Amino acid sequence: MRAPLQVLADEVDPSRIKVLTVSKANKRLQMVAGINATTTEIIVFADDDAIWKPTMLDYLLACFEDLKMGGVGSSQTVHAVDPSGYQTVWEVLAGFRLSIRNIEVAASTHMDGGVCCLSGRTAAYRTLILKDPAFQYGFQNDLWLGKYPLNSGDDKFLTRWMVSHGWNTYVQVCNEAELYSTFKNNWRFIKQVLRWTRNTWRSDFRSLFTECVIWQRHPYVAFTMVDKLFNPFSLLSGPVLVLIFAIKQTTQIEPTNAPLPIWNVLISYITWLLLTRGLKLLPHFYHRPQDVIHLPAWLLFNYYFAVMKVYALFTLHEVGWGTRAGVGTTLASDIAKEQEKDTVLVPVEVTPVDIAHIR
Repeated sequence: MRAPLQVLADEVDPSRIKVLTVSKANKRLQMVAGINATTTEIIVFADDDAIWKPTMLDYLLACFEDLKMGGVGSSQTVHAVDPSGYQTVWEVLAGFRLSIRNIEVAASTHMDGGVCCLSGRTAAYRTLILKDPAFQYGFQNDLWLGKYPLNSGDDKFLTRWMVSHGWNTYVQVCNEAELYSTFKNNWRFIKQVLRWTRNTWRSDFRSLFTECVIWQRHPYVAFTMVDKLFNPFSLLSGPVLVLIFAIKQTTQIEPTNAPLPIWNVLISYITWLLLTRGLKLLPHFYHRPQDVIHLPAWLLFNYYFAVMKVYALFTLHEVGWGTRAGVGTTLASDIAKEQEKDTVLVPVEVTPVDIAHIR
């Protein structure tokens, strides 16, 4: 895999681009290798499907004028996989999620300076923070419940580290720093969402109930995390309560209170749901009005996602990548140890001439 990347690097600028590799696919191990090879004050992580605007880097770096700034992220939007610009329903759903995320991170950033996660698609950090041996040890030995190795969720770990160690975070929500990213344009998008959901559960539990620093530093972010804990249950309770109401009104008829037709109840409820879900997406529809036809699909996805969140809650021990077989089930530090064992040291006889040359 390294060879074609090296060819690409050589074609672009071999003096500025260096391709590194590790013995086994593991994102955290790869990130540490890149961190240790960095010589600049700021390091930027970017996914291979992240597309920057020409002004992106300048706007990220501007935040580091604050000497307490540890990490900076950006707003995001979907870039279609199809060269024609056509987006499948899966990509539109991803776009809806990003539009709502942009609103949420803008609100939390300006409310108390916090953010639930600096997305790994593109984020900048102070290199000295990430070169800290304590950080690298924790990053490569991250276990859920003390026994399940975590490989994904690196961006969650990085964000929590900034919060717990007194560094500031910021998200640039503006057109100049808007990131374009591609998403799965088929059902495999669901697998990505499942992995992200498990990471969110684990990270939020740690932030709220283990580390607890976020309650003092970023109370608004803590509030949003608590809200998300109960969100799937409250959402799923809605149809149940409406069904109970529809049944009870037909069995407990009063002379002055005639029961509503069932179709009236259902249409009213669905209309209310579409209206409330659509209001949050107005900024998205301003830029892509054609996506309004996918609003019913978004409503259905919300309920599916609520069920998925409950399922994810009870399967937090599943630490695989999901979309890549065999990736993400080994601790990064264990791979590093194996890599050191595999390194063969060849003894070399040093002659007097060599010694004199060395001197």
